[in-house]
Amino acid sequence: MARVCQVTGKKRMIGNNVSHSKRRTKREFAPNLKTKKFWSEDEKRFITLKVSCRGMKTIYKNGLANTVKDAQAKGLINIV
Repeated sequence: MARVCQVTGKKRMIGNNVSHSKRRTKREFAPNLKTKKFWSEDEKRFITLKVSCRGMKTIYKNGLANTVKDAQAKGLINIV
């Protein structure tokens, strides 16, 4: 899944550029995604996730294990 946060499910949105003369052309609003490694204490290994900055904040608040479990329940992550 490209350009989708694996924690929050955020993905790109489509909108318009509006010029001074009010002409509209299509544009894309992309989420602020980063590929980041997180250390899993339960599994004693690193887990690499593509997450938005809001997703990182969620992981730091709720913990990696709880966040990954919730994301797997939503179908956003497929980690074995």
